[in-house]
Amino acid sequence: MFRSKLGVLAVVVTVSAGLTTACTTTTGGTASPSTASSSAVSGSPSADPEVPKVSAPLDASKYVTDTCALVPKDVLASLGMPEAGTFQPKGDTLFTKAGPTCAWKISGQGIGVLVSLGTGSRDAGSGGLAGLYAAYRAKTVIRFLEHAPDVDGYPAVYWGPLDERPMGSCGIGVGIADDLTFDVYAQGYQGADDSCGAANQVASSVIKTLKGA
Repeated sequence: MFRSKLGVLAVVVTVSAGLTTACTTTTGGTASPSTASSSAVSGSPSADPEVPKVSAPLDASKYVTDTCALVPKDVLASLGMPEAGTFQPKGDTLFTKAGPTCAWKISGQGIGVLVSLGTGSRDAGSGGLAGLYAAYRAKTVIRFLEHAPDVDGYPAVYWGPLDERPMGSCGIGVGIADDLTFDVYAQGYQGADDSCGAANQVASSVIKTLKGA
């Protein structure tokens, strides 16, 4: 599941970045709007009033090479996760383009959580919640997106290729700058409340870490 989610994130990088360049076409030497509305295709937060703004951006640069440090050990322990996570840096493969990740799994139970820092999406011009909204409207990879309660004051959405919350898998994207999100995935839980409860708990701990709390 984690690999499929990372694949979706990587495709979002490509799709959203492509959409941001599809604003106009040229006909007879005159620039004309594309057939899709600019608000639906643009990855710029200012172009879409539906995309929540981030009023107090957070700096996540120190965690690009140490993404596992975003989640405190006491939070991992409360979820029954091992202290040590598996770090994967941003790369050029299908599963690493969106940014660095860290995953934790409970051995033998199929339960795990993953945190992805969307620096790759940001660098490709498709970062932030705007990138998720744009990809959702394109319906190429993201076919489910729903407003989520703010996470410690930061705007968030539940999203994925499908709504898998009833099946015990929950993904949440949290905007920490207008061009940057981090995503948390929880899998192997019992239904929506259980899986999203775990995802939100981890997301809240990430915000606290970034604030230096």
